[in-house]
Amino acid sequence: MRQSALATTYILFLLLASCGESPKKEKDKVQENIANSDTVPKTELDSTAIEEEEEEPFKLTEENAIDFFFNYSKKLKKDKVKITTTMGSFTVQLYDNVPYHKANFIYLTRQKYFDSTQFHRVVKDFIIQGGNSDDRRTARKRGDIGRYLLPPDGNKGHKHHRGTISMPSSERDNPHKLASPYEFFIVVANPGSYHLDGSYTPFGRVIEGMDIVDAINNVRVGDGDWPWQNIYILKAEVL
Repeated sequence: MRQSALATTYILFLLLASCGESPKKEKDKVQENIANSDTVPKTELDSTAIEEEEEEPFKLTEENAIDFFFNYSKKLKKDKVKITTTMGSFTVQLYDNVPYHKANFIYLTRQKYFDSTQFHRVVKDFIIQGGNSDDRRTARKRGDIGRYLLPPDGNKGHKHHRGTISMPSSERDNPHKLASPYEFFIVVANPGSYHLDGSYTPFGRVIEGMDIVDAINNVRVGDGDWPWQNIYILKAEVL
């Protein structure tokens, strides 16, 4: 009987010992699995965040515009822009020695800014002015490209002869006649409008299609020199 009791006690001891160790081993195994499962998702989330991160779109500002167009002008080899309107097309050649205004006009053309804008101001025997519109798309395009002005550059010897393309000054409080980069005007007066010299920046001239410019200048206009019929720029392209 005594041996049987001892055997029973020994068996119980072994069972208790094994039961005491099992939870610790299981706990260690669970903790190991948790650690491993935490590591993998972190890596995947981080890599996904890097892949999905996008750069903010570039916008021109009054702080960066001059440097941008200075560098942009160095790469330009083209100097002609063809403007196709609802009344026909004409071509302008841009002056090399007015680099900021030339670069600005070509940049906006390549950004397709002028497409769908209008000749919104027509002054008989004086000028036609384009690059604006009462369409919300034009305001959105300006917002996407940026808000900036250009310094006047009227001391390069260019005059406001007939056919000259020039840049108007901004309508904002603007004592220094900074140029409004999104608009332009073309002189129609013969032989020219020389009272504009020194106040605005001539940056090119019409070399083909001046008859279309004259036809636009002859349309009927209402208050504010806005044409009765909408004259759209269908497409502007660098040649």
